[in-house]
Amino acid sequence: MEQREVQELLKEKLKEKGLKITRQRLLVLSVLEQNSGSHMTAEEVCELVSADCPEIGLATVYRALQLLWNMQLVDRISFDDGCVRYEIGHLLKGDTKHNHHHLICRKCNKVIPFGDDLLDDLERYIEGATGFHILDHELKFYGLCKDCIKKENSSPLSF
Repeated sequence: MEQREVQELLKEKLKEKGLKITRQRLLVLSVLEQNSGSHMTAEEVCELVSADCPEIGLATVYRALQLLWNMQLVDRISFDDGCVRYEIGHLLKGDTKHNHHHLICRKCNKVIPFGDDLLDDLERYIEGATGFHILDHELKFYGLCKDCIKKENSSPLSF
């Protein structure tokens, strides 16, 4: 998708949500769109935003991210490393349901997105059993990535 198309889509989504279209919000969304799959911290977003607009500070980026998260235009996740990370929202991409999971390597901290969602049956069961309507879920698997396994297996000190 071209940058111009992305900007128009972002403006449309902001209007649909009843949000004022500001340069800061568009820049934050654009940075997340351009770095799709990167799971960026607010500081990383701010660094890239300030390249185009140096007067935008970290507090403004935090406020924009919070508002955009509340409106479900960005997703946020914590990988238990003390940082909250953001990515372009599943609703902004046209997905009606979030089914993006993460595989996290305990050795190198690589985060691998996993798109298949095999929890639909479980969600239906939970809703039927409890009456609780599930809007979204977050799933993280911790383990070793194939590169770390390969390094471990080729190491002369591995047992």
